[in-house]
Amino acid sequence: MALTTMTTRSTIPSLLLLAAALAGCMSQGGTVAKTLPGAVAQLQPTAGNKAAGTVWFTQDGLRVNVRVQVSGLVPNQEHGFHVHEKGDCSAPDGMSAGGHFNPGGQPHGPQNAPHHGGDMPSLKADGAGNAQASFQIEGVSIGTGIDGLLGKGVIVHAKPDDYSTQPTGNSGGRIACGVIAAS
Repeated sequence: MALTTMTTRSTIPSLLLLAAALAGCMSQGGTVAKTLPGAVAQLQPTAGNKAAGTVWFTQDGLRVNVRVQVSGLVPNQEHGFHVHEKGDCSAPDGMSAGGHFNPGGQPHGPQNAPHHGGDMPSLKADGAGNAQASFQIEGVSIGTGIDGLLGKGVIVHAKPDDYSTQPTGNSGGRIACGVIAAS
């Protein structure tokens, strides 16, 4: 009996620690939280511009969640926003990032129509030149495969995207550039 009591007493703290650890893994909905593959791009201004910020990507099934915060934009203006084919921001004007990332060979367009994998909604700056947005994109994944975002570039453009001019959306110059890397 003494051995059973002693074993129970030493087991209870271990069980409490295990329960606390599992509780920390639970989401608000009561299910075990899953770790989603993620990536991030740090946006830096191109020559003569001041736009900068961060873009976060997380895989969510067949879609990718995108969250962005950018400052230094033209106040109260929309700015085209795209994933580009090369993770190269070495050119002063950002042209080293190449064209829009288009693994599916689609025309340029909005998310609700045929579109490049790298076509994203325009960013709308507030009166102070800041933009925050969250949305999902389809036709890409976080990874290095043919549709993978890792190693690609992210560009913020000077003008709004018209979603129809091929292949660029007539978004104007590149005012910020970042490279997508695993987070």
